[in-house]
Amino acid sequence: MFHRQGPTLLELAEQAMTSVEHGYDLLAPKFDYTPFRTPDPVVQAAIDALGPAGSVDTALDVCCGTGAAMRLLRPLARERVVGIDVSQGMLEEADRRLSAAPGTAAFQFVRGDALAMTFDAEFDVVTCFGAFGHILEEDESRLVQGIHRALRPGGRFLFVTGHPPSRLRPGYWVAKGFNAAMRVRNALWKPPFVMYYLTFLVPRARDLLEAQGFTVEVRDGILPEPFTPLATVIATKR
Repeated sequence: MFHRQGPTLLELAEQAMTSVEHGYDLLAPKFDYTPFRTPDPVVQAAIDALGPAGSVDTALDVCCGTGAAMRLLRPLARERVVGIDVSQGMLEEADRRLSAAPGTAAFQFVRGDALAMTFDAEFDVVTCFGAFGHILEEDESRLVQGIHRALRPGGRFLFVTGHPPSRLRPGYWVAKGFNAAMRVRNALWKPPFVMYYLTFLVPRARDLLEAQGFTVEVRDGILPEPFTPLATVIATKR
């Protein structure tokens, strides 16, 4: 499950008993060696759906982590690629890892809360990969509002998510069990560590996006195996 250069069980336990921000500061140097990072083939296939290299001016990656999506967005953008993340450790790791990334667009790293972004009609594209589990359901509308505000008219919000799984599949109950354990942890221990599965799935994501003023396109089957069942969503700001 983990690369030999990845975190130990003790390090993961230490991360889980602190806040999201500090937990990812601790995990940052080893994050790319964990299964929590969205694989490059998934990110690349999704970004390829946006168009050819140099087809947009600016792009923003929300909850950018160590910069996996920023690296692949750079050839797409002519001017600027911005990453925002609450963890300073992750941003520093992204800055280090992206120093030789292909492309000419300028990189910018912003420490900030995805639920309190102040960007105003600055971007042609916004992406978010593998971070929806860190957003509580009651806060998802705030995330969508901030992304809508950050985009220019006609701008697109790209992400990968799932369809609701069958309750007959073991994975559904594993995810539900993990979520239950996390709720108990957060009820008993402060600060909370927000990390849940089965979040921002297609039906709810579509409803939230359309309510905010997006036109939503769901593309199935465009990701490589074994991720083909996941959906690539492109929401365009009307």
